[in-house]
Amino acid sequence: MTPRKDLLDIQSLTDEEIEFVLSNAVPFKNLFKRSVKKVPTLRGRTVLTLFYEPSTRTLSSFEVAASRLSADVINFSVSTSSVVKGESVLDTISTLEAMRTDYVVVRHSTSGIPNLIAKNTTASVINAGDGFHAHPTQALLDAFTLREVFGDNLSNKRIAFVGDIQHSRVARSTNLLCRRLGMKTAMLAPSSLIPRNHPPEVDIFNDWTSLHAWNPDVIYLLRVQSERQNVPFFPSLGEYHKIYGLTDERLKPIRDRGLYVMHPGPVNRGVELTDNVMSYERSLINQQVENGIAVRMSVLHWLRPGSLE
Repeated sequence: MTPRKDLLDIQSLTDEEIEFVLSNAVPFKNLFKRSVKKVPTLRGRTVLTLFYEPSTRTLSSFEVAASRLSADVINFSVSTSSVVKGESVLDTISTLEAMRTDYVVVRHSTSGIPNLIAKNTTASVINAGDGFHAHPTQALLDAFTLREVFGDNLSNKRIAFVGDIQHSRVARSTNLLCRRLGMKTAMLAPSSLIPRNHPPEVDIFNDWTSLHAWNPDVIYLLRVQSERQNVPFFPSLGEYHKIYGLTDERLKPIRDRGLYVMHPGPVNRGVELTDNVMSYERSLINQQVENGIAVRMSVLHWLRPGSLE
């Protein structure tokens, strides 16, 4: 597969590129079973993480992935950099460009910032989440996880996204990729948290009873992103949990039907789910975390910085 310079979204990927990244992640995950989990693939290369928003799973996942490929990893701390003094994104990138960084992993609250950075650096840029727009590596690791469970052919499998869809870049990217892989998708949320421009082929539900009648195979829970809500979208978190949360009572029919549960993290216990959901035998949440490392190793291995051309 011909390498590309950047990974900015799911839309720009061809079917062949998606298949390559997912298939290539399999041998990387097999490395986890070895006593020595590192390979020299990116020895001598530098991966810089540039996170303008807080992150635990995505940041640490990229750091581990890069380290296992033998790359040098630099964590650019925005809170202690000149950014807090008013330095622009382009000035920051100009500084980093002078350091001959090979890969830049970017998270930013404004949609489109990774694209802007990619146009102004020879380094390979990976979008680790921008505003409400996209989170392509999360979508790829979700697809990889689903294929581990159901096999490579996901046609006619059904996945329902439950929660704050309006503010979720994960929902946009993973929903799109699932549909491209042949899955049927649905959304369950308060009407105020359903995007008005949602794809017409996506089914919309407002209660769990109707959703179960749709016969999903996977329930994908999404965090309520209170930090992105400048106006109230529902009366209270308690009311949200009562109507839309995956409670112990709602877990019973999910267990009876053998449905799988996913969540991109971080989890808000008592809001979108209860403690018992985390220990549910068909929860894929920890599997998603593990698979994130393998998929991000595959992405870093595939991309080719412009400086190497």
